Amino acid sequence: MNSEELKSFLNEKADQYNNADFIENDPVQIPHRFSIQQDIEIAGFLAATISWGNRKSIIKSAEKMLDLMGNSPYDFVLNYSEKDLASIQDKSIHRTFNGQDFTYFIRQFNRIYKNHGSLEDLFKVEKPEINFYHSIERFRKQFLELEKHRSHKHVSSPYKNSSAKRIIMFLRWMIRKDQRGVDFGIWKNIDQKYLSIPLDVHTGNISRKLGLISRTQNDWKTVEELDIAIRKFDDQDPAKYDFALFGLGVTKELL
Repeated sequence: MNSEELKSFLNEKADQYNNADFIENDPVQIPHRFSIQQDIEIAGFLAATISWGNRKSIIKSAEKMLDLMGNSPYDFVLNYSEKDLASIQDKSIHRTFNGQDFTYFIRQFNRIYKNHGSLEDLFKVEKPEINFYHSIERFRKQFLELEKHRSHKHVSSPYKNSSAKRIIMFLRWMIRKDQRGVDFGIWKNIDQKYLSIPLDVHTGNISRKLGLISRTQNDWKTVEELDIAIRKFDDQDPAKYDFALFGLGVTKELL
């Protein structure tokens, strides 16, 4: 395929997979259970944080976290007692993300929301930045603080060349205004043109098969290589191609 044919193909596939049916089998269904912005942010961030492995397993583990918060994430984060956290501390949550990590995140959310109305405040993109490379690091600095904790490994660092797939996916949910019912677009002060593709096995393999990237690692340098390719097709809504690449990967249509 030449460039125009590839653009047309990816637009067609993005249109095919970016619809409400996508929600049913994806972790994005977790924040879709809420209507209050802070509930959506907390549920979304937690679901994105544990998004590795089987999607059914991810959803089940995220539901466990919601249950432990009484299905009211924002209220729980603001008003938990030490007894509440003690009862969570030794719980098994999702693979290496355990009760200690969950309670650490809850404490950090409490601190952040006492000073900010939204997590959006911590992810602002500054001039002349072109993506979330520095923004994610500023978020990490504020969310994780300086004191080392085992939970820091669950918030990836682009400065360490991580693709930061789960944070990039969360940002897509919060920022992208797709009018299709999947992404929320509830953050009004960050432009979706800065979004990247959440790079994982599926999106990485399909991107290589289509000649969009040449690097073999799924790291931040590859995220930026993919940025260059997809922004040639749509520089105002590049993240829509996540639906095309992920959909093609999951359905194995190109194998």
